[in-house]
Amino acid sequence: MRKTLYSVITGTGSYLPSRVVKNEEFTTAAFYDAAGTLLTKSGAEIVERFAQITDIQERRYAADDQVTSDLAFLAAQDALSSCGADPEQLDYILVAHNFGDVQADNKRSEFVPSLAARVKHKLGIENPHTIAYDLPFGCPGWLQVLIQADYYLRSGDAKRVLVIGAEVLSRVCDPHDRDSMLYADGAGAVLLEARESDVPVGILAHATRSDTIQAAHLLRMGASYNPAYVGEELFLKMEGRKLYEYALKTVPQAIKDCLDKAGVPLSDMHRLLLHQANGKMDDAILKRLYSLYGQSEIPEHVMPMTISWLGNSSVATLPTLFDLLLKNKLEGKGIEPNQTIVFASVGAGMNCNAVIYRMPE
Repeated sequence: MRKTLYSVITGTGSYLPSRVVKNEEFTTAAFYDAAGTLLTKSGAEIVERFAQITDIQERRYAADDQVTSDLAFLAAQDALSSCGADPEQLDYILVAHNFGDVQADNKRSEFVPSLAARVKHKLGIENPHTIAYDLPFGCPGWLQVLIQADYYLRSGDAKRVLVIGAEVLSRVCDPHDRDSMLYADGAGAVLLEARESDVPVGILAHATRSDTIQAAHLLRMGASYNPAYVGEELFLKMEGRKLYEYALKTVPQAIKDCLDKAGVPLSDMHRLLLHQANGKMDDAILKRLYSLYGQSEIPEHVMPMTISWLGNSSVATLPTLFDLLLKNKLEGKGIEPNQTIVFASVGAGMNCNAVIYRMPE
């Protein structure tokens, strides 16, 4: 039987910043609405309602002397060391992010050189044929570079690709916007390698969609909601209700389409690793997915979550979650050989994507 070339994850890593920021730290904040009106509810009430809606209790922030490329480098180191890979043998380093490096004392984004180039430099890689570049694609960015890596590997253009998602959102969120409590910092990485197999393994299928006519600006940059804010920074802003509606409409269908493309029934999905954007939204997406199959019973532990203690770290949520599961760092949850994993994400663009992945033996 002729063997087929598949993309298989052989190493994983992540970096969780040491600074833990609990919800209680926001109770003294002065929050405004989009019209610039000071919210009259107490800080405690606002924070309690936020936790009820999102499930977030705490999140991680980078240290003042760290930037996104530092976090990406640490996650990359972890991934390479997890499998003993030689960095000089990498064909590509692909980094997903959205804001470049943002210093603690200078909130302007730095994109030159690319974060991937900075990571390659920090890793000390001399090989000129290790190609390093970035992809800004909203929260689905890490999954999109995973898809790009799959094309490189299955075409024979590459044998080893390092795929990283890193973000420091704490420096681009408006301190006077309730949504600032959503955002967190972190990084995750995987090493993908080409592997011949006579049975399907690794990445089995993927799908992506972009909806820009009506949804392009649901996530955007804008001025502080506080009319008296001193500074010219632009902060991350979102249309929360419309974003929720978009995600609920597109993500379940994208997952189903991808499962159908791979010829995998829903019953074979052992884990759904969904971008950790909002706990209640993710629950609704899961429920809608099963309803597309006419099912109301959802298996326990099918969708592991980290958002309650890690918040929303954008492109870092999925690779971080996968790494923690593989290394049995989430109590009562893990991933076993031969299981089918579904990755899915949604975010600025608006973009949505999904990947079906079968664990090797």
